[in-house]
Amino acid sequence: MVKIIAFHLPQFHPIPENDEWWGEGFTEWTNTKKCKPAYKGHYQPKEPLDNNYYNLLDKDALLWQADLAKKYGIYGFCFYHYWFKGRQLLEKPLEIYLANKDIDLPFCFSWANHSWTRTWVEKKDILLEQTYGSLPDWEKHFYFLLPYFKDERYIKINGKPVFMFNRPLDFAEANNMIDRWDQLAVENGLTGIYFIETLSPFQTTGILKRTEALVEYEPTYTYNFLPFWYKVVKKLGTLTSHKVKPVFNSYSYFWHLIINRKPLVTDKKLYPGAFVNWDNHARRPTAPIIFLGFSLARFRSYMIKQIVRSKKVYHSEYLFINAWNEWAEGNTLEPDKKYKYGILEALQSAIKAAKSDGI
Repeated sequence: MVKIIAFHLPQFHPIPENDEWWGEGFTEWTNTKKCKPAYKGHYQPKEPLDNNYYNLLDKDALLWQADLAKKYGIYGFCFYHYWFKGRQLLEKPLEIYLANKDIDLPFCFSWANHSWTRTWVEKKDILLEQTYGSLPDWEKHFYFLLPYFKDERYIKINGKPVFMFNRPLDFAEANNMIDRWDQLAVENGLTGIYFIETLSPFQTTGILKRTEALVEYEPTYTYNFLPFWYKVVKKLGTLTSHKVKPVFNSYSYFWHLIINRKPLVTDKKLYPGAFVNWDNHARRPTAPIIFLGFSLARFRSYMIKQIVRSKKVYHSEYLFINAWNEWAEGNTLEPDKKYKYGILEALQSAIKAAKSDGI
C-alpha cells in the first residue's frame, strides 16, 4: 500500500523572533484570523473546527494531530526544519515530539534552507539570512539531528533516515555536507542518510550528485508545466479591487496536469506529490494566489488517481501531500468549520478506493 506523508508546519506557537518581526504573540493563526474575503463568495477566513487554535508547545495538540492523521490513513508527517548555521527556529514542537514516544506517528524532516524575509507582505528585506558555514557547523547540525534519526518513529528508506533539502540550489557545498553526514552516520551506528531533493518552481531536476531521490512538491512544481496560453488567460482573468489583486488558478486544471504528466526521467528515485487546495490570501493580503474549483468530490477523485499512479507509474511506496496544516495558504487536511472532517474523510475514502484497486 502507498504510504501518504503530509508536510507539517510547526509555526503554531510564539517565538521571540516572530514577536520582534511581526508583533507579540505572532503565529500562523495571527494572519488566518484576520483574513477577510477578497471578493463575493470567497471562503475566508478559514477557521479550524471548534475554534481549535492550538499551540504546538502543548503536547496534547501534537498527540491530537498524530492520532487524527493515523485514524484517517496518513502514514506520517514531514516536518519543516529550520536551521541557520546553528541557530534554530520553531524547534520546540519537534523536541516535544521526540521526547514523547506516545505521539505514535512516523516522521521525517524537510530542511527549509531558505532565508526568512518579508515577502509575505511584498517586501524584500531579509529577517534572517540563511548561511551554511563550514565543516564544524555541518557537524553540529548533524549531531542535533542524530537523536531524531535514531528514533524508532523516524521514517527510514533502505534503513536510512530520510532528510529532505527544500532548496538544494541555495546550498553550493551541499555535496560536501552530504559526504560528511554519511560518514558521521556510519560512525554513529546508522547505514547512512537518505537524502532527497525537492522539485519546485526553483528546481526541476536533481542537481546534487549524492542524493538518492527527488520529490515533486505540489502544486508549485506543476507551475513548470503550465502552457503559455494558460498563463495569458490567467492574467486576463485576474479580478481587481481597490486593495486586493488576486491571481486565480484552476484547481482541476492543475490536477489534470499532475495526473497526466509523464514523470521526470531520472536515475534517482522519484516520489510523487499531491495537494489539498491553495489560497494564500491570509499570508499575502494584497496579491494572493487562489485556486478555484475545489470540492470534496474532486479532491477524492484526484487523490485516488494519484495514489494509483504512485504505485503503477512511479513505482513508489510513498506519496507526499501538501499539507497537513498550512492554514495561511488555505491548504490543510485538518478539520475546519466549512468542511468539518470532510477533507480527511475524502482522503480516507480515496485510500480505500485505491486499495480496492490492488494498490
